[in-house]
Amino acid sequence: MTVATEVEQGRLALLEQELANFRALMAHVHSTPAELSLRNIDIHGATFPLNGELGGDHIIFVDFARRYDLDHLIEDAERSGARDRAARLKEGRRKIGVLLADASGHSTTDAVLTAMLHQAFLTGVLYELEMNGHVSAKLFEILNTRFHQSSSVTKFVTMIYGEIAESGTFRFVSAGHPPPMVFSAEFDCFVRIDPDRLRTFFPVGMFPTEAGVEERLPSRPLAYKKKYTVNEVNLMAPGDILFLFTDGLADHACDGQGYLPGRLESVVRTSKHLPAREIVAVVRADMERFAPPADDTSLVVIKRMR
Repeated sequence: MTVATEVEQGRLALLEQELANFRALMAHVHSTPAELSLRNIDIHGATFPLNGELGGDHIIFVDFARRYDLDHLIEDAERSGARDRAARLKEGRRKIGVLLADASGHSTTDAVLTAMLHQAFLTGVLYELEMNGHVSAKLFEILNTRFHQSSSVTKFVTMIYGEIAESGTFRFVSAGHPPPMVFSAEFDCFVRIDPDRLRTFFPVGMFPTEAGVEERLPSRPLAYKKKYTVNEVNLMAPGDILFLFTDGLADHACDGQGYLPGRLESVVRTSKHLPAREIVAVVRADMERFAPPADDTSLVVIKRMR
């Protein structure tokens, strides 16, 4: 073995060690809670990276009652006379937030972009709770501005963030993400959602927010993003199921035939009685039978219990 070869092997070993450290760090960031507690609502989500352990998809569950000390925040709000803030914080006990993000690309290092979003988002949520008592669309304006200023123009993140309440109401904002789908227990099929309830905006970081474009600049950008607005979808009947997913599922196809909506609908029709966790597993297995995956795939199932 030559000296040059020994040096190369040493560098390779160091690189492999660094990659192992990176994967361990990202695995911790991308971990999800084993269970989520919300009366009448069953939730489960999973990410299936295309190339091994990590990729560009990411899920964050915000179990407000468990992740944050709501009692302390409520006491602080009431002590300061902020009754509206205290009331909104109390509502947080009966809601769970779900953020589903998809960075452009599906390599291990693309997980860095979603890790940046992970930390910025959770920090922002705590600030929002302390200041407003709930997560507002303003947080996503700030995230969009920050990512636009700090990330490459070729790197962006599609995202959907929503909060499911015990009543079955799902209120959400979308940034270039595939729209949610609802399987109706009554009609035994996916139901059409009014397009006005599915408004979406450019992916996070792609363009500046309209409010952030200063009139005094000598030239305005070619495009900018309108302010985020909140959509609302309702799981009206017990047994209704809401699906959130990344484009790994939306674009899944075999010989020109898409997996959505027909194939997915057939699978859900036969598995709708199962818990959310098992529905995710059944859909994943059927996707693999249908065709080899071509992208990272993430799926969140939100089921209103009977």
